Amino acid sequence: MKKQSKGTLISIAFVALFILGRFYYFKPAADNGEQAPELKGQLLDGSPFDLIELEGNYVLVDFWGSWCAPCRRENPNLVFVYNEFKDKEFKEAGRFHVVSVAVDKNEAALKNAILKDGLDWPYHIFDQATNLRFFNGPISNVWGINEVPQKFLVGPSGEILLSNPSFSELRSYLNQH
Repeated sequence: MKKQSKGTLISIAFVALFILGRFYYFKPAADNGEQAPELKGQLLDGSPFDLIELEGNYVLVDFWGSWCAPCRRENPNLVFVYNEFKDKEFKEAGRFHVVSVAVDKNEAALKNAILKDGLDWPYHIFDQATNLRFFNGPISNVWGINEVPQKFLVGPSGEILLSNPSFSELRSYLNQH
C-alpha cells in the first residue's frame, strides 16, 4: 500500500509541475498594468511601424497566424469590434486601432488570409518565424509570445489595460471609456 501511495504522490507532483511549467511557458511577458513592450516592424506595404506612433489611442495588439485555426475563427469577431469602435471618440483616448502581428512563415498565405477574413485595418506586420513551434520571430520574442491567438489592449499612455480579453470584455471596456 505504501508503494502505491508513493507512486500516486509522485504522479500528482509530476502532473502539477507539468501544468505549472506549461502555464509559465505560455504566459506572455506583458501583463496588465505594465508598459507595453517595444513594437517596431515593417508593415506589409513596406512602410516602417512603431507602436509609439499610436500613443494617445486605444490599440489592440493581436498576435495571430494564417495557419492558426482558432485565430481564423476569432477574426470575424475582431472585424466586428474594429468596425464598431474605429470611428468612436473616447473620453480618455483618440481612436481605436488594431495592430495585427502575424506569426507566420509564409507571407503569401498571410496576405491571402487578410483578404479572405476581411481584416481591413492598415496595421499588419509579418513577424516571420523560422520555427512555429518556438515562435522565434523578433516581435514575438520581445513580447514573450509562445502561442496564438494572444491579444493586448494598450492604453493611451502605452500601458497594457487588458491581456487576452474576450471580445465581450474588450467591448465592455471600450464602451465604458
